[in-house]
Amino acid sequence: MKKILNHLFEHRSFSRKEAHEILTNIATGKYNLSQIAAFMTAYSMRSIREEELAGFRDSMYDLSLKRDYNGYELIDLCGTGGDGKNTFNISTLASFIVAGAGHKVAKHGNYGVSSGCGSSNVMEYLGYQFSNDQDEISRSLDEANICFLHAPLFHPAMKNVAPIRKELGVKTFFNMLGPMINPANPIYQSVGVFSLELARLYGYIYQKTNKQFSVIHALDGYDEVSLTGDYKIITNRAEQIVDIKELGFEAIDPNEIRGGETVEEAAKVFTRILSGKGTDTQNKVVLANAAIAINTIDQDAAFSECYSKAEESLLGGHAINKFKALLKQ
Repeated sequence: MKKILNHLFEHRSFSRKEAHEILTNIATGKYNLSQIAAFMTAYSMRSIREEELAGFRDSMYDLSLKRDYNGYELIDLCGTGGDGKNTFNISTLASFIVAGAGHKVAKHGNYGVSSGCGSSNVMEYLGYQFSNDQDEISRSLDEANICFLHAPLFHPAMKNVAPIRKELGVKTFFNMLGPMINPANPIYQSVGVFSLELARLYGYIYQKTNKQFSVIHALDGYDEVSLTGDYKIITNRAEQIVDIKELGFEAIDPNEIRGGETVEEAAKVFTRILSGKGTDTQNKVVLANAAIAINTIDQDAAFSECYSKAEESLLGGHAINKFKALLKQ
């Protein structure tokens, strides 16, 4: 590890193979906790390279718990976190809306680290029991159109770094990896990232896969479509800055999409919106993100058409029915 840290201190980069080896060694306990903390801290003080991010992703996939998802055309809606905005759980809510609209969702989630409340915190608080059982995953997809994949159950590497990430309390390269390492390897992905630099890296890496994808970054820093301003979107077809006014939205006050300071508060916001009782602003933000996910699957559809499908799912009660069906599994 001393050699690796010196490599970082000299502002040098790692090859894809070297990055793969480093993360594999972290995951298999080759380094002690102090060494891992030093690496994560030093690494967070410089920009990540495409080859490094790809190597880290490869290692996490190689080490992940494998399950059979054949026969399902899956989509994941997942953000990197790390934007420091403390919004409510937008991508998780949008996931149930997409499921309610008839699509199969493999939602990858974890406890919050640099944010107050991650998707796993909310799901656990509301009574969902995490599982990596093959039959249960299949039943969830068949009966609820959605399965929830709690990252630590599928990625042994998380076990060694979770305490360090929690103690550091800031975003690390593991935030960058989160959406990329969904163990279901879904063919469709709608990904929110916390910086333009990372959006471009995701775009470069995903272009080399067979995925249909949307990588989203709000220009004022959110890792999702926040409607507080315009956003950048990169797909396998194009790259553009979207003016929210052209979509029919007015910029909102950031305070209207805050998620609360505790898991209990976040869960109350979550259930209120999913029950169709959210504010007009909350609904619009969730529906916009769900619409982009639906548009990721059906790339020839107009955004307005996808938004209407999302709206019918939420306000028609389909989204909350999928949530209830998932809890019964």
